[in-house]
Amino acid sequence: MAIQSPIWRSPVTSSDRLLLEIQRAIVEGDIPAGSKISEPELARRFSVSRAPLREALARLERCHLIERTPNAGARVVTLSLAGLLSLYQLREELEGLACRLAAENMDDAEIAELSALLEAHLASQRVREGESYYQEEGDLDFHYRIILGSKNSYLINILCDELYFLVRMYRVQLGMNGPRVSRAFDEHKAIINAIANRDGELADLLMRRHIGASRKNIELKLLNAGS
Repeated sequence: MAIQSPIWRSPVTSSDRLLLEIQRAIVEGDIPAGSKISEPELARRFSVSRAPLREALARLERCHLIERTPNAGARVVTLSLAGLLSLYQLREELEGLACRLAAENMDDAEIAELSALLEAHLASQRVREGESYYQEEGDLDFHYRIILGSKNSYLINILCDELYFLVRMYRVQLGMNGPRVSRAFDEHKAIINAIANRDGELADLLMRRHIGASRKNIELKLLNAGS
């Protein structure tokens, strides 16, 4: 059984549920990147009191979706070229390692489930026609499943709790479409094959190359948006 990230997958308290609602709103752009956080406005929008809202905002700050500036208050993080490069440098290193460990530690059933997940992604009309490759969060996310497959609790904590939603914010708002869709799917397939063959070195290399290609795709979109 793969280790599961406990912080956001199974909301228990009202604060947990509120955290998930605001996370998704930020990740999907319903609360725009760079926008100022207004506690009264959010309290009205989500019909909550200020206490659970402040707890949720503190947790959002820990997962890097919100930034606080002295004398300026809190804002949603801005999707920037500098932020992308810093985040994806770290992501390449850590997810490459996660992929290497997954090749060593995932059992055959987990690898079969990962392959089935990828085939389900391919069955999506948008993926087949090269329109877009949007993955839901958590267990429906190819990268998330590989990170859990590493069976390294510290790595899972960093990638699935601390950085996961910031990575998703870049992926969702500046995600894949056009030719990158089919290439990304083929890269995922090659990564699964390397894991299934227990070739950790190749799995590590392929994941790093895959994330590097995704970074370049998002970087181009950011540059075009700024031109």
